[in-house]
Amino acid sequence: MKIITFFTVVWLCAALRCFGQEKLWTAADKQSTIGQLIRTRDAVVRETENLTPEQWSFREAPDRWSIAEIVEHLALWEIVWSRELSIGARNKPQPELLKTTRPDSYYQEFIMEPNPHKAAEIAAPTGFIKGKDNLTFFLRGREQNLTFVRNSDADMRAIFELTGTPEPRNMHQVLIYHWGHTDRHLRQILKVKSRPSYPR
Repeated sequence: MKIITFFTVVWLCAALRCFGQEKLWTAADKQSTIGQLIRTRDAVVRETENLTPEQWSFREAPDRWSIAEIVEHLALWEIVWSRELSIGARNKPQPELLKTTRPDSYYQEFIMEPNPHKAAEIAAPTGFIKGKDNLTFFLRGREQNLTFVRNSDADMRAIFELTGTPEPRNMHQVLIYHWGHTDRHLRQILKVKSRPSYPR
């Protein structure tokens, strides 16, 4: 009986300690992230939903992406983000890694810098998807990721990617990359549309 009572007390103490621990990813963090994902989603829709086939396929130069390819690239990244989030959210919280991670501002500044970035092969556009179908592809993935973030109870600031880097990235910072990457390519879309030879 004493043994049972002892283990009951130990279990209760552990449970209270667990439930009493405050999350590092606050409600404000979560709402801000959801807001950014919605804002960038809506901006992509606003800039592309009424394009003509000629506008979708226009290239400012032979080696540059069309708007269709830019949006396909964003859609492919939604698949990558989905995998990152679903795997990352199952990782064990490691708040001690916050001592060596970079600040959020680093990721915001890096993704928004003007220098060109080379797209990963897994997210390079194929050009096979035509016109507005790329927007449908993108919206499908974004809605899945929005639903995941809305419903997740994971502490995104305490959970880190499984990488061996000395400056690990927590899942909140992955989400900064997520919506920031969309902002980056929205600028690219606006640049394409600003060209004098862009179909009007």
